[in-house]
Amino acid sequence: MAKRDLISVVDMQDKWPELVDLAIQMKQERGNHGDPLAGKTLAMIFEKPSTRTRISFDVAITELGGHALYIDESKMQMDHGETVEDTAKVMSRFIHGIMYRAKDYKTMDKFGEFASVPVISGLDNLEHPCQALADMVTIKEKKGGFRGKKLVYLGDGNNVCNSLLYASAILGLDMVACCPAVRMPNAEIMLKASRIADENGSKIIASHDPKEACVDADILYTDTWISMGDETPVEEAVRIFKMYQINSELLDLAKPDCIVMHCLPAHRGQEITSEVIDGQHSVIFDQAENRLHAQKAVLYMLLK
Repeated sequence: MAKRDLISVVDMQDKWPELVDLAIQMKQERGNHGDPLAGKTLAMIFEKPSTRTRISFDVAITELGGHALYIDESKMQMDHGETVEDTAKVMSRFIHGIMYRAKDYKTMDKFGEFASVPVISGLDNLEHPCQALADMVTIKEKKGGFRGKKLVYLGDGNNVCNSLLYASAILGLDMVACCPAVRMPNAEIMLKASRIADENGSKIIASHDPKEACVDADILYTDTWISMGDETPVEEAVRIFKMYQINSELLDLAKPDCIVMHCLPAHRGQEITSEVIDGQHSVIFDQAENRLHAQKAVLYMLLK
């Protein structure tokens, strides 16, 4: 069988319903998995800092009986002149899978092309598929499913937004990408997600008007206004995004049982208020926990 990667959400488009259900099952059965990945080693390469991605992948493979190998990219020869191609080929001789948190999706794609073991994206500047999986797990837990539900993403049309577009389209969830005109999601992803949504009976919509977008929303979602590596000054980000902040005013426009999501880390008082983060509609910390169970599902499916 040819190896499979999870670099883009669409790499495993046919497996998303199964991945969501497997993650929920693994959450329910935590502590009773046995050792399905005994003898398996996951190399974890980090070009960017991480809290949730590093801890969740490390704990996930450990609880499945395998071993995590943390690698700081600055300490690798790849950061000192060795090619990505050679690094991917050599690492594939040692380990069973690679989780890569990269600055540039082009490097991520190249790693996937030349590695002979599965490559899993822990984030790059285009997508964040494992975050999107944890998000879909959370939505199914809290809302029972995806059909007829409306997700409104507010703020920067970044890597998280791009992956949410794909995941929503695949699972039949309606999604509104509500972003400033100067910070919309990737146009190619938006178009492709819209086509997938059409096939699955859901809708992908672009908007610039938060008050209009939030009406009757089942889920409100936001992310930081300044992603890692983005050199936009804080004052400029506030000017661009201030009307997209999730606060009690926007929350009041959504459905009474609306849930609020954020992939963290959050900048309280910028993209979301503390009142909302700590309020009754927030599922943000359940969402963070689900990173662990989502990673388990991905590791099991790709490495077992």
